[in-house]
Amino acid sequence: MQLNWILKNFNELSAAELYAIMQLRNEVFVLEQNCVYQDADSKDALSKHLCVWHGEILAAYTRILPQGISYNEASIGRVVTSPKYRKIGLGIQLMTESIRLTFSEFACTQIKIGAQAYLYKFYSSFGFSQTSEEYLEDGIPHIEMILIK
Repeated sequence: MQLNWILKNFNELSAAELYAIMQLRNEVFVLEQNCVYQDADSKDALSKHLCVWHGEILAAYTRILPQGISYNEASIGRVVTSPKYRKIGLGIQLMTESIRLTFSEFACTQIKIGAQAYLYKFYSSFGFSQTSEEYLEDGIPHIEMILIK
């Protein structure tokens, strides 16, 4: 399968690319997870956007945030793989590349995330450690985790 990995600043995204991002995020975070929340926030414009394209289809995506936006540390958020592209290891590739890019793009030594609690093992497999008690965000249990380079 030929995948095209592209990292762009918000202002470099075309209207079609931004639409595909919002469509995938809504498909998974709003519809699949049955969670009504404000997905489009002021953080998108301050972030870098890693898109994984299979032809014209957005297969996976992450939002990479510099220090001082979500946390004092750089962060990775909105980690999502299209349901059509699951079970092929794309999520592992997506996080591996997101971590690499976050460290290189922001010259940082720490990445902090707000992870859905059920994904603790997934993020731990990349070296993230839990740094908070479980809390509810938009009705979904989350934990904060940190990765130190």
